[in-house]
Parts: sequence; C-alpha cells; structure tokens
Amino acid sequence: MNFKCIYCLDETLIHTLKDQISSLVIDSSTNEIQCLLADNNTIMCTYIFTTFTNLQFLNFSALLLYHQRLSFSTSHLTIISTNLLKLHVYLATFNDCLYLLDGCFNQLHTLSANISFIVSSSLTINNTEKLPTLKCFSLQCDIKTCDYDELILLLLHRMLYLEKLNLCLIVNRRKTFFDGNDLKRNIINHMSRLNKFTFNIHSSSCFYDQINLPSNENIQKTFRDFNNKIVYCVDYFPKANYDQCHIYSYPYKLNYYDNITNNFS
Repeated sequence: MNFKCIYCLDETLIHTLKDQISSLVIDSSTNEIQCLLADNNTIMCTYIFTTFTNLQFLNFSALLLYHQRLSFSTSHLTIISTNLLKLHVYLATFNDCLYLLDGCFNQLHTLSANISFIVSSSLTINNTEKLPTLKCFSLQCDIKTCDYDELILLLLHRMLYLEKLNLCLIVNRRKTFFDGNDLKRNIINHMSRLNKFTFNIHSSSCFYDQINLPSNENIQKTFRDFNNKIVYCVDYFPKANYDQCHIYSYPYKLNYYDNITNNFS
C-alpha cells in the first residue's frame, strides 16, 4: 500500500477493517509521492496509528533517496502506540531512531532501521534510558560515521535483553580496528541474552603504521570464540597514511562490497 492509497480508502472500509489489520507495509518508492513524504511524515504516521489501532507490524519501505525516508526533526509524533511490536523503517538521521525509541512504542520488541546519516547533533534526545522490551535490533548505514563510540555504542548499551543483533556500518577515524575482542568487550558482554550476532563492519583509521598494524592472523585469533564463521581483511596504505579493516559474519547478506582490495577474499 502506498502513501496515497491510505488516504484513498473508503471511510466505510476503513471503519470495517481498522481493528482487523495488524500488519501494514507502506511503499514509498513510487514517483508520485516522493515530494509528499518530506513534509508529511508526522501526518502520515499519526494517521496510521490512530486509524489502525491494532497494528502490530509496520514496514515503511523506501528507496535510497534521502527525502523518501522518515524524519521527525521538524515535527514530532504526538501519539503513543502500545500495540506495535515490529517496526521496519528507513530513517533520515540517527536522531530519528532515538526519537522512535523515546517512549513512542513502549511494547516494541523488534526494530530494523536503515539510516542515511549517523552524526552528532545539537538536539537533545534521550539516549540513556534502558530498553527492556527490545529483543531484536538491526542497524544499517551506508555512509561513513565518525560517531560509533559516542552514539551507536551508547544506544546498544541500553538494550540489556537483546537476543538478536545485526550491524552493517562504515566507521571512519577510529583509533583501533574492530575485532573479536572489541565486539565482546563493548557489545556482547553487555547483552547476556544475545544469541545471534551478525555484522558487516568496515572501519578505517590513520593511527596505525607498519609496526603496530594488526595482521590478519592477529585478528583471526580474536574471533576464536565466535560460533559463526568470520571473514576479515586488513589493508595498509603507507603513502596515504590510511589503513582499513573489513570484518563480516558469514554468510554475507548485502549485494555489494565497500572499498575492497586484492587482499580481500
């Protein structure tokens, strides 16, 4: 169902079905509604949750264009849904993700968020209160972020009872590469119920040199306790004073690779 179709439904039909519809997929990829979404995010979401009062699953699909993603930076939701359990959504910024987790859906147990930009903001949004109902979380961002430790880790540490976690990230300007020790220390050890952790993380740094650059063998040893197969590759470019590391859990889920070299296998 696309954005226009929601408003075109007969009121009698809506009245008949509104309590029966528990799952809804919103298709925002049609050309006719690309310009509407930027100004009508809050209106659309408010309409959905006030109309379909028994909604438990919502999938807001979108193309990769920025203006087709939900954003609440200028207008906030004024409703709270106590029924929504699963939400798959394309968002403009990390703040939009924080906003959705700030009491709007207090029974939400599954959130899949594809975010355009993960950057620090001057806006004050709660990123400290624990999220005891959240069991499954997926976060994907295809644009580099320099705020993994300051934003993403802080959010993950709120998810004490998480059982499934998926991360697809490109992290820039970090002092250390991601490896098994880092993931265990900063994520796994904070989630006692985590039983499935998949990831695809590309990190870059300018703090290593040929002497202290970790080798593929060093990184391999840090994943010995992981249940699934982990693929990893380290590259060092001395002339550019740049190095990168790519780690992912097998099997690979995306349909593309980011910035790989001949060392990658």
